Amino acid sequence: MTTIKLTNIGEIATYNSDSETIDYIRNRDILIKDDLIDKIDTNIIGDYETFDCKNRFITPGFVDPHTHPVFFNGREEEFGLRLQGATYQEIAEKGGGINSSINGVRNATVGELVEVVTKRMDRFLKLGTTTIEAKSGYGLDVESELKSLKALDIVNKNHPIDIIPTFLGAHAIPPEYKSNTEGYIDLLCNEMIPVVAKQGIAKYCDVFCENGYFNVIQSRRILETAKQYGLIPRLHADEFEDSGAAELAAELGAVSADHLMAVSDVGIAKMAEANITATLLPGTTFFLGSTNYAPVKKLIDAGVNIALATDYNPGSCHIQSMPFIISLACIYLGMSVEEALLATTYNSAKTLQLDKEVGSIEAGKNADLIIWDVEKLIEIPYNVTDVPIVKVLKNGQFVN
Repeated sequence: MTTIKLTNIGEIATYNSDSETIDYIRNRDILIKDDLIDKIDTNIIGDYETFDCKNRFITPGFVDPHTHPVFFNGREEEFGLRLQGATYQEIAEKGGGINSSINGVRNATVGELVEVVTKRMDRFLKLGTTTIEAKSGYGLDVESELKSLKALDIVNKNHPIDIIPTFLGAHAIPPEYKSNTEGYIDLLCNEMIPVVAKQGIAKYCDVFCENGYFNVIQSRRILETAKQYGLIPRLHADEFEDSGAAELAAELGAVSADHLMAVSDVGIAKMAEANITATLLPGTTFFLGSTNYAPVKKLIDAGVNIALATDYNPGSCHIQSMPFIISLACIYLGMSVEEALLATTYNSAKTLQLDKEVGSIEAGKNADLIIWDVEKLIEIPYNVTDVPIVKVLKNGQFVN
């Protein structure tokens, strides 16, 4: 049994599941036994290996509940086109966007995908993300989607970070089905979802429910089929316009509706009524050069829980830093730093149904921790792109 005591901690900031608030804890040590937090207390006595935190600040490791890391090539040229004034939709209509990543994934071997995904997970971990949701969705045929999920599974088994896989075959209509959308939906429902379920890697099924991608009727069919095969629904919802996706998330009992920049008041009310978490992705709005951020105040006022994620992907948001997402949430969404910490740790763990294991610093939970070279929580967003992380612990082990 590996036991370590973190001592001389300046302050701990974490969600408290008893009081349901963000607590600031001073004058406490953290005792870790194997991969779990054993106790948080003063004067923990015993012959333990000790790590001196030198009066530094500690938070839980970040939980990033929306990422797209299984791609082979970047899409830097699209970034250049947007700098010249092209919109995301215009680029997609000319063959760019999601479909431009298909050939790279289809032509790559599992080993090649494992190599690139591993490097991306290394970077996530250095930036304090200790648990991550990761989607397929750049293969868009049976073989390539299974290959993408297999690559995620291999990395998950060999990398310290915990990866929660999501099947996103309904990410876009692939080129070979451009004039046969219903044929692709038949393929998704009749072949892809059954074999993905049989493969047994994906926990969730996601759909890009948006006009021009999959409408509400199509999304409902896909996600109802996924539920029949034991996959839990999530949705890309109302990103560019109100398509009714938030209402569909509520109808289906999805664990999360994500994006929501164009969500309607009706959609917000339905989400609140059904207790659907809103996973907001301010990095995407920022990266696309937009000012249309999700209406977080309306969501919070309605009683909707907020999670935050990076939406890391090759096209619309090439951002891996959850600390930077906190900065964006505070600056552009108007969230308090406590709301942002909650949204990047405990609430994001809830959307992955892992809030009993990760997302807060409490006895019995996984020892996923970040030691910061700061004194106060506000310094994390204040530093913006400078990430003053000293150490990251995953399952009680130092990983940097």
